[in-house]
Amino acid sequence: MSLSQSAEISSRIARELGVRDAQVASTVQMLDEGATVPFIARYRKEATGGLDDTQLRNLEERLGYLREMEARRLAIVKSIEEQGKLTPELAGLIAAADTKARLEDLYLPYKQKRRTKAQIAREAGLEPLADLLLGDPTQVPEQAATAFVDADKGVPDAKAALDGARQILMERFAEDAELLGGLRAKLWDEGALVSAVADGKAEEGAKFSDYFDYREAIKAIPSHRALALFRGRNENVLTVKLEAPEDCEPRVARRFGIHDAKRPADAWLAETVRWAWRIKIHLHLELELMGRLREAAEEEAIRVFARNLRALLLSAPAGQRACIGLDPGIRTGVKVAVTDATGKVVETATIYPHQPRNDWQGSLAAIAHLARKHSARLIAIGNGTASRETDRLVVDVMKRHPELGLEKLVVSEAGASVYSASEVAALEFPDLDVSLRGAVSIARRLQDPLAELVKIDPKAIGVGQYQHDVDQTRLGRSLDAVVEDCVNAVGVEVNTASAALLARVAGLSSTVAKNVVEFRDKNGPFASRDALKQVERLGAKAFEQAAGFLRVVGGVNPLDASAVHPEAYPVVERIVKSTGKPVTSLVGDATFIRSLHAGDYVDERFGEPTVRDILKELEKPGRDPRPEFKTATFKDGVETLADLEPGMVLEGVVTNVTNFGAFVDIGVHQDGLVHISLLANRFVKDPHEVVKPGDLVRVKVLEVDIKRKRIGLSMRLDEQPAPKRDEPRREPEHGRPRPQQAMPKAVADNGGGALAAAFAKARGGK
Repeated sequence: MSLSQSAEISSRIARELGVRDAQVASTVQMLDEGATVPFIARYRKEATGGLDDTQLRNLEERLGYLREMEARRLAIVKSIEEQGKLTPELAGLIAAADTKARLEDLYLPYKQKRRTKAQIAREAGLEPLADLLLGDPTQVPEQAATAFVDADKGVPDAKAALDGARQILMERFAEDAELLGGLRAKLWDEGALVSAVADGKAEEGAKFSDYFDYREAIKAIPSHRALALFRGRNENVLTVKLEAPEDCEPRVARRFGIHDAKRPADAWLAETVRWAWRIKIHLHLELELMGRLREAAEEEAIRVFARNLRALLLSAPAGQRACIGLDPGIRTGVKVAVTDATGKVVETATIYPHQPRNDWQGSLAAIAHLARKHSARLIAIGNGTASRETDRLVVDVMKRHPELGLEKLVVSEAGASVYSASEVAALEFPDLDVSLRGAVSIARRLQDPLAELVKIDPKAIGVGQYQHDVDQTRLGRSLDAVVEDCVNAVGVEVNTASAALLARVAGLSSTVAKNVVEFRDKNGPFASRDALKQVERLGAKAFEQAAGFLRVVGGVNPLDASAVHPEAYPVVERIVKSTGKPVTSLVGDATFIRSLHAGDYVDERFGEPTVRDILKELEKPGRDPRPEFKTATFKDGVETLADLEPGMVLEGVVTNVTNFGAFVDIGVHQDGLVHISLLANRFVKDPHEVVKPGDLVRVKVLEVDIKRKRIGLSMRLDEQPAPKRDEPRREPEHGRPRPQQAMPKAVADNGGGALAAAFAKARGGK
């Protein structure tokens, strides 16, 4: 790629992001040199002009797209040149194409393709006939065609000649770049997606019943409804088609000067237009725009998943406190794991408080003994089967042994079983039974959610919307970026971190992360960041990228426990020299640090943004950006759906946020849904504006459907519950508000029927 092309790409990205060309150009250069987004965002603010990690991720993604498009542009030009068909005008159009779709439209007539009917007709010498009838509609088609009859060329009669000429014109119409561009825009702006139930599938596909007779503007369909439609089609329950505006076919005719002036060839040409539109153009654009809708829907679903994952990973850690993890079970017992303040497993057990053994007293004694023995004050309870029964057990322990000072919290088990059977868990606990590994994971999730969840494939954590219906490669790439950004935002204690956590640090591969752990196990804790250079395959570039995110607590240099990068230690040395205060006195002296002026310590390498960051870090070294740890209190006596009553006000934990609302765990083994219209006493465009996973919220129960295991909740505590009905009505699993409604009517009517409206959307997204 030439320098001018690279400059044009940088300039275009700068315009799209609303930043200066120089910011993008320097970022692109660093990315090309192997720098990571977290490193650039944190330690190269002067070069980027302060672009944050979100802007840098967008820049990186856009750079990849535009470079792919540039490579495709060059390939297209080369292909057309080799055919000897590249004109200056065409070259100019290709150079000006600003989307991949436009490029492909221009290339379509020259694209090497299988032998088409139009190509066969050209080989039979029928293109002059096509040109004749298109250029002079006064010709009588049947008469003009007789001159092209040639049995040796596969044209036995006039009808065959006209059929061949029609195929040539249909292909010509369907490959006209300007026509395709205009029709594509019109279909997207004015087209509607229409779905219907497939023959004989009404009963089998009842969960898609709200799409059995559905119509909505294609450009207005939200992500979750689009993905529900595609899922219904993939399961052969729905037929889904793109309904075009009536003006599309006439646009084809106008483009080629075809109109009905009662001339001999007008009717034949009109039929050719009709065939071209229905058989070629409409089908081609329908497939393309369906793909565009799916891509947009997937992007939105991935964005929602990524945002939820970020909130979950950055949820409050309980910190370095010993913890008892309980993985509830009934017949197989409750698995117990005790972890010390660093997360090390110190003891495991299995207790049987529930059926069939009902060893309640023995289980109480076992938990109290473990808590006392290991000075554990935290108890993490998995939220799966028998969670509430096990929660009661812990409450009983707390009542009988107040001197232990126990705190409990119900923790999401999502992905715990995946972790327990994973290679990571097997390497970490080779001698520990798979069932007990889950209890360890539950305990550690309470101590440090980020450090534990990084061991699990993000897709298994369960905070997504239609996660199995989207492009798994794109989803994985997006989620990996989120994990990387979160890990580096918090920082990693190099002497306690697992290889899985270290592998998420900027610049460290899985292999290098394992080498760090092996070196640590063999030689003891690292005394300094500089000692990391002794690790095999941890070269200068990797050290540069990773060092600022690695913490060495209690090492020889107090700065090694901070986010100050080793390359910037000279700045701190200048501060020490000018103030006369040693580093140990500077660190944590907030009042003194705030009296310093960043501009006094700027040099040719480190500008004011970096110096400000250094001073902030000295003020509170190793600060954790995560919120303070708090626990939710579930209401006693409310343990199953049957215990819920409309009007109850309960405390809960947000477990998932989608585009249509938020799911909340209120301690009854089934999350309730707060529809977007019930999140606040104001209009909410995006639920993420109001809540995020892990938030503690107060909600009112509006409606309970025990049969379908659905709970309708409201965060508008003045909302009135739905009136009870004598007969339960049928509620679709995959629903939608009619396009003309701002919100479901039932929701608007003071909450009546809110559950049906909310779950009509929600079931499509879970």
